[in-house]
Amino acid sequence: MKAEPTPPVPPTEGTDSAARRYGGAALALSTALVVGGLVSLVGLTAIDSVNWPAFNSSNVTRSLTTAGQVLAIALLVVVALLYRYGKGRLLVPFLSAAAMSAFVTVTIGMPLGATRLYLFGLSVDQEFRTEYLTRMTSSPRLADMTYVDLPPYYPAGWFWWGGRFANLLGQPGWEAYKPWAIVSMSIAAAVCVILFNRMFGADRGVALALAVTTMSLLYASPEPYAAILVMVGVPMLITLTYALRGKSRAGQGPTGPLGRATSWPAVVASGVFFGISAATYTLYTGLFALTAVLLTLWLLVQGWLAAANKALPDAQVRARRRQIVVAVVGRLVAVGVISGLIALLVWAPFLLKRLSSAPASGGTAEHYLPERGAYLPLPMFHVNLIGAITLIGLVWILLRFRTRTAALALGTTVVAVYLFCLLSMLMTALGTTLLSFRLEPILVSVLAAAGALGVVDLGRWAVDRFGDVRTVVCAVAVLASIAVAQSIPGHLGTEITTAYTDTDGYGKRADERPAGAESYFGEIDRLIREQTGRPPTDNVVLTADYGFLSIYPYWGFQGLTSHYANPLAEFDKRAATIEKWAESEDTERLIAELDSSPWRPPNVFLFRYSSDGYSLRLAEDVYPNDPNVKRYNVTFDPSVFDDPRFEVTEIGPFVLVVRK
Repeated sequence: MKAEPTPPVPPTEGTDSAARRYGGAALALSTALVVGGLVSLVGLTAIDSVNWPAFNSSNVTRSLTTAGQVLAIALLVVVALLYRYGKGRLLVPFLSAAAMSAFVTVTIGMPLGATRLYLFGLSVDQEFRTEYLTRMTSSPRLADMTYVDLPPYYPAGWFWWGGRFANLLGQPGWEAYKPWAIVSMSIAAAVCVILFNRMFGADRGVALALAVTTMSLLYASPEPYAAILVMVGVPMLITLTYALRGKSRAGQGPTGPLGRATSWPAVVASGVFFGISAATYTLYTGLFALTAVLLTLWLLVQGWLAAANKALPDAQVRARRRQIVVAVVGRLVAVGVISGLIALLVWAPFLLKRLSSAPASGGTAEHYLPERGAYLPLPMFHVNLIGAITLIGLVWILLRFRTRTAALALGTTVVAVYLFCLLSMLMTALGTTLLSFRLEPILVSVLAAAGALGVVDLGRWAVDRFGDVRTVVCAVAVLASIAVAQSIPGHLGTEITTAYTDTDGYGKRADERPAGAESYFGEIDRLIREQTGRPPTDNVVLTADYGFLSIYPYWGFQGLTSHYANPLAEFDKRAATIEKWAESEDTERLIAELDSSPWRPPNVFLFRYSSDGYSLRLAEDVYPNDPNVKRYNVTFDPSVFDDPRFEVTEIGPFVLVVRK
């Protein structure tokens, strides 16, 4: 085996050889995209064709999930053997992508086989994510998930493509959420294995990809757009290290000059990944950027010291150092420029609005500090299989970071995570956080990848020490992989159960028990269309039942909480305005207040009926408390809507008011 992954462009390669290499890489990645998507879609179609029992009331789907995982892992073992013995060279990329896609599909898709909803159903954070996908399904135009006439604040990349996916399937956004989440993660897993195979060979590549994918599903699958960045991001951080260092190996340090010593395909690939990340998830992009800066600093120090060790005149040493600084910093700038141009495809509308001095207030996205955000994540000291593999990974990084590119890339990411966590903790003194608790999936996945490489080195040591025990090492590794993989449904038990107990957009619960009040949403939608004569996207609704906005693409006057609200929407001022409207004692005053609103006023009100009147349950940020949201009610006097200019309809526990 090679001491480290093959760099994107070895210095001795000619133009034709490089062209073949990158052509092969492009073909392999295209295979991953197509095969990953097709295998996942076929798998989900097969799962949906059977009337499965609910996960929370039967062990049938869990049993089939384990069986499917074992078959997928067995196929990965076959791939590793084919590669090891030089057989089926053309089959290896196809089988690798198919196996990883099948693994993701069965692991998440089978437990959710009897529900149309994804993990966490339409509750908690999944409510606003589903609302976002519903918005992007209604139109390809970039727009805020809730507020009319505002550009999006949260990156729209994953949701925009999800909207096109929903349009292709002819499904409403809320229903397409589950298949799009699983398909996109399956494609990411397929890309992950292809990248690792290209770097390390398929015998080690499939092990690395399985480790990263398993941890991503275990820790990040409730946020599917986060999971895809973890799966693709871990191998791409190794590519980033090559991009910044140039055409050399780890022990040689960075090379210059900027032009001919740079692996420009690696620079472009890194820039494209960073751009996609910025268009998908801001927090992860911040971590990746910090990792890139730390790598740059390390390489500059390494190059500075290496230049001083050469038996050269001082003038040449200084010139060499300048050359290295220009080369490494220039590569970082090139990555940043490429990523920035891609990110602007999503961020430009919001940035232009902010630059125009549009008023902004009330956004509190960083005001959240759960208990796990108050201490450093140390998975390597947990007494379980995950603790074992991550501990091996940590030790391997510490032993190899000077000589192995992968160790340097993964180790720098670990340092970046802990620096990010410490900075987030210090930021609490300033009344905010950096939401560092959400970085745990990256940390665990990076350490698991390093752990897989550590197991390879341990296996090599065991062979030298005890003879040919490769079969024993591989068997134990495969069984450990199965043990962790089959624990995923149990680990996600609450998320899966919620998908069965929440009422979906068709007014049904997947566990076949009585539906909640959300079952009236279909009738409410029909009445709004009839009474307004407008499609949903031409109506603004004031409601505290945000599940309605998750299912139908109506605009909302107010968001779920200030933590998910667009700063341009002025959440705090809108809340004060709603409270003022609730104080109206007659119809004329209410209409005057609505017409003088600085924002487009609601023409539809969806209240809950209460003994005191028509009630709305709103939210207030109470950070640093945990929970960080305080709920409170505002109540409208029913008499103010007793006027021909309003049409009032009672539907179950709801009161629908439409302004004519």
